Amino acid sequence: MRAKLILAALLAILAEQLFYCQWIGSTIGGFAFAWIVALMAAVPAVRRRPGARFALLVATLFAATLVYDPGLLGWALFWAAISSAGLLARARFGDMLRWSVRLLAHLFIGWIRWFGDGVRILRIRSPKSGIAGGRSLAALISLLALPLIGGGIFLTLFASANPLIADAIDRIRIPSPVSIVPQLAFAGLAFFAVWPSLRPHPFVTRPAIGAPSFAGVLPQVPAASIILSLLTFNAVFALQNSLDIIFLWSGARLPGTITMADYAHRGAYALIATALLAALFVLTVLSPRSPTSKRASVRLLVTLWVAQNLLLVASSILRTLDYVGSYSLTVMRIAALAWMLLVGLGLVLILWRLLTGRSTAWLINTNAFAAGAMLLIGCAADPAAIAADWNVRHAREVGGPAQPIDLCYLRNQGASALLPLIELESAARDPEFLDRVRTAREEVLRITVLGQSDWHSWTWRNAGRLAAAQAALGANPPRPRTAYGTSCTGDSYREDPLSSSGD
Repeated sequence: MRAKLILAALLAILAEQLFYCQWIGSTIGGFAFAWIVALMAAVPAVRRRPGARFALLVATLFAATLVYDPGLLGWALFWAAISSAGLLARARFGDMLRWSVRLLAHLFIGWIRWFGDGVRILRIRSPKSGIAGGRSLAALISLLALPLIGGGIFLTLFASANPLIADAIDRIRIPSPVSIVPQLAFAGLAFFAVWPSLRPHPFVTRPAIGAPSFAGVLPQVPAASIILSLLTFNAVFALQNSLDIIFLWSGARLPGTITMADYAHRGAYALIATALLAALFVLTVLSPRSPTSKRASVRLLVTLWVAQNLLLVASSILRTLDYVGSYSLTVMRIAALAWMLLVGLGLVLILWRLLTGRSTAWLINTNAFAAGAMLLIGCAADPAAIAADWNVRHAREVGGPAQPIDLCYLRNQGASALLPLIELESAARDPEFLDRVRTAREEVLRITVLGQSDWHSWTWRNAGRLAAAQAALGANPPRPRTAYGTSCTGDSYREDPLSSSGD
């Protein structure tokens, strides 16, 4: 208990030093690694149990991504991994659905454990003889009072006799109690955040933890109704997929005034919702062990319907790509494409579960693993930089087929858009547009340099970007023609665009 208390306190102090009133940088990755080391030192079972070791390995991967390029998603995934490592030292995994319930309980009630543990720490007695042999906390304080007070008195006398000691004491600045209250509160919050991973609440680690169950809630659907439903669904889906094949995949001319961009954009997300409803139907109505699912006709109809849903997902991806080609790429559209891929994989796994009789836990864990792998890729990559680079290379201003580039969007991506903006600046020919690009590049460059100048907000990825940018721009980067340049919307600045923000 004492070791956990000391380690949690050290992590809280470290968090206060790194993050209180500071910008977040690669320091959050360093803190993540310190948390991992503290957990391994405080909870030996984490090093012994295979599940906990695997969760610790995953936490280490996410900690590495936080060092390279910190972000909210990476931190959330790291917290889930290191919390899982602490819980797996005391509980079985089961399936991801039940484990998600554990993590939610751990998040919301884990900190309550400290109040009971705090009382226990105050009552701890050492079982061995020694400096604190059998003494309570109050006895230990009385033991240390005399040497501390006496040492202070002698140090004061020596300071009056020795100017070197007096000068060293004068250099010590003790903050006022009022000024350190916010820092103590911040460190306290960090302590409460760390403590549950070292000492999980017993409610969270109990053997039987519930998961949402719909057994007995859903009505039993007759086999004839299921077969008729599958026939109807296949017919309706065949109509939609036939239209997609004719107009979307083959490129036939659309009737009336409907453009391909309209056709592509309006249906992408609705079709994904349709595929999700189809997956929900198969999951809830057709259990792998039910007599209905064992019929050859039902299996054939379900296989055909899932195949049609996969074609629907592929059409949704193509619609999104067509829309991106006509307009631009954004982080949200990258996320939408990743989500569509996961939906397609989920449909395949649902069909495989039905045909092979796999368990529900297998389906949940496999989908969770796929989603986790996708999120890990998202943390390691930089979707904002990918979108910015694609938009620059396909912008109409540089001879590309897409719409005119949105400089405001590029500027708002911050350091992720720095190198694409420099590439766009070198390719721009129109003087007015070049001024707008240079102004956006200057703003992003200044913000990046400002962030990298402070070790708290320094990041490994931005260090590489800044070095590449400085090598491309040279010692004296070109400036806009006007005093403060032209905004991303085309208006001229009358004052420094960053002066009002206090940066």
